[in-house]
Amino acid sequence: MPARGGNELLLPTWSGNAQRARLPHVRPALVAHEAIATRVNLLERQTPVPQDRFGAHRIGSAAPARSLYGCVACALQRFKPACKRIAQCKTLIHTALVTKPESKPAPRDPYLVKSVVHSSQLLSAFRSSGEALPLREIAARSGLPKSMTFRLLYTLERCGMIEKVGENLYRSHVRPFKQRSFRLGYAAQGTDYQFSKEVSTSLHRAADAQGIELICVDNRYNAKIAQRNADVLVREKVDLVVEFQTDEHVAPIVAAKYREAGIPLIALEIPHPGATYFGANNYEAGLIGGRHLGRWAKQHRYVDSDEIVLIALDRAGSLPRMRLTGMLVGMKEVYPGLESCRVTYLDGDGRLGESFEAVRRHLRTSRAARFLIGAINDPSALGALRAMQEAGRTDSCAVMGQNASPEGRAELRQPGTRLIGSVAYFPEKYGAEILAVALDILHRRAVPPAVFVKHQLVTPENVNHIYPNDQLMQMFA
Repeated sequence: MPARGGNELLLPTWSGNAQRARLPHVRPALVAHEAIATRVNLLERQTPVPQDRFGAHRIGSAAPARSLYGCVACALQRFKPACKRIAQCKTLIHTALVTKPESKPAPRDPYLVKSVVHSSQLLSAFRSSGEALPLREIAARSGLPKSMTFRLLYTLERCGMIEKVGENLYRSHVRPFKQRSFRLGYAAQGTDYQFSKEVSTSLHRAADAQGIELICVDNRYNAKIAQRNADVLVREKVDLVVEFQTDEHVAPIVAAKYREAGIPLIALEIPHPGATYFGANNYEAGLIGGRHLGRWAKQHRYVDSDEIVLIALDRAGSLPRMRLTGMLVGMKEVYPGLESCRVTYLDGDGRLGESFEAVRRHLRTSRAARFLIGAINDPSALGALRAMQEAGRTDSCAVMGQNASPEGRAELRQPGTRLIGSVAYFPEKYGAEILAVALDILHRRAVPPAVFVKHQLVTPENVNHIYPNDQLMQMFA
């Protein structure tokens, strides 16, 4: 490499073998350097250059270069008119010095059979015995192209390892491979209401079927307890948390605890920052209930002097409130005669007792003859209905609930009830669907930011068709 003395750069008259030994991959650059050195020697005969005591030429007094590239730059400054080809040599040297030798690809394992590897990936997509999956789901779980998945399924079917069920469903005859056992945390909303109980029961059932350990805590419908429970699950070092708490103001605090610990989060019914949302499509559910209320109002000829009462859960925030927005839009969409009706919002906190008291107080001051009542959930709907019954005004109201929980379905079966319907969320099916999302997250598969459940209107006319086993389950309870 060029030697340096003070602020001057020493350019040896010949590159030497040492340079070639240090940079064996820049042979073209060395050839170019030697050509430059030869040109310099030719020019020395016309323009003598002073030498130092080491026999090296001094070129310039303040050359900043520290590499072979810099040497060429200095040479070009001193002997600019010497040769046009030196510029081409400069580019060649620069390319050779900054370009590293290409890394060799990893050697291929001569004993690895890729078709067997792909087949094992495909069979791993079946997570439980008897599970039937469509082609698209198998391809997504195994990470294989759809065309390759189809060919492998066809081959394995011919070998008797895969069974085709129906037009596009496949079932594995191979016992599912034992995968890593995950530990999931579950913070339940509470045990006061049947909806929460059904969500918890379904999640426990699904976790047992999948062989997943579930670490459970109870938020007890309390914001402070929810924060303490988050600390507990962080200390337990769970792989993922399913959080069910209904206070919007606490959601960022709870979510931050899990985010700092690097724990993925699924938030049920109430959005949490950075979490995957699982639960109701609130506006759509509200529309379903509101349209049914609108048809009732149209049939019974409600007028401007009647009142629309919507019972909210204020601390849950704006997203659950969209149920009530959807109800109002649905009513007026079906029956425009409600456009001029007075609309009143009451906070029932999602509970029967609080909703009962809120409606009771409102009836003391309201002058409306009839009421259309839309509630955030079934406990609030039942609280409003009990207040109307206490006031002796049952025949002057129609109530719509949400969730179609067991207590709501029981009321729908009562003869002459004024709970005219409730929108079903099917919490008894939450468990399997939540775990499917959780496993996709843990296996780093693509998951949408929000996963909505399906909704269906339940009325006194179809409740026994949609839930035929309710009475049977009550007998064995």
